[in-house]
Order: sequence, then C-alpha cells, then structure tokens
Amino acid sequence: MEVKIGVQHAPREIVLESGQSAEEVERAVSEALAGKSPLLTLVDEHGRKVLVPADRLAYIEIGEPAPRKVGFGAL
Repeated sequence: MEVKIGVQHAPREIVLESGQSAEEVERAVSEALAGKSPLLTLVDEHGRKVLVPADRLAYIEIGEPAPRKVGFGAL
C-alpha cells in the first residue's frame, strides 16, 4: 500500500510502500496526532522504519492496496 506523508517546512513529501494495512497506518497516525506517541512510525515493504515527528505532520495520504503486476503484458 502506498503512503504519502507531508511534512511541514519540507519541500517534498515522503512516499513509501508499506506492508501494513490501511487500518494499521490509520491507527499509528491517530496515536501520533493524539499525543500518545511523539513520533509517527511506519515500516516499509523492506522492513525499514520511517520516523516522522508528530508535531510536523502536514497530511497523510493512504492509497489503495494494489495487486502486483506480473508478466510482459502488465503495464
């Protein structure tokens, strides 16, 4: 699932492919914005962690899970 994170005072957004479900990402964002955690922590498909200070979040865009495309006919 593609997740886009807008950070205040940063010219570019952070884009990552996460293996987490939309509900897990939404729960992590909600906890960070509620002050339960000072950092938004997400894990990408390769196991790398992305940490963003909760007070610097501008927006989060959670994409639809996309099926993997396989073969020569997949464009």
